[in-house]
Amino acid sequence: MLRTDFTDDAAWTSLCAAIQSPQTEDDFVAYVECVSDPEFSGVIPDQLVALNSGHTFIFVVDSMAVSDPDHPVLVVDLYHNPGRTFRVVPSEMWGVENNLSLANMDFDDFANNTDARGVFRGFPA
Repeated sequence: MLRTDFTDDAAWTSLCAAIQSPQTEDDFVAYVECVSDPEFSGVIPDQLVALNSGHTFIFVVDSMAVSDPDHPVLVVDLYHNPGRTFRVVPSEMWGVENNLSLANMDFDDFANNTDARGVFRGFPA
């Protein structure tokens, strides 16, 4: 998980802790490394795609993730449709990370199930 907004250290620390904490009764967590390097300040999805990191997706804590009360983290596709994005609330990040990392589900499965603001809040019951 890459930090691109450096305006609120407390929000960043809190967000990292929340995302790495168990989110279900089965203790599922998002397995992410919180990367805070000012070199990436203000980086946008197209720049991340151009880095050609070898990853298939990346989570980004940008200004919206920091300032919005729901803290929707940006998810950027780096593989199937490079540059495509959606957002995910921290409580659902484990499902996105676990399933994309294992290729159990595709980026589209989550991106196509977002709300009107483009935020994935879980699948309909």
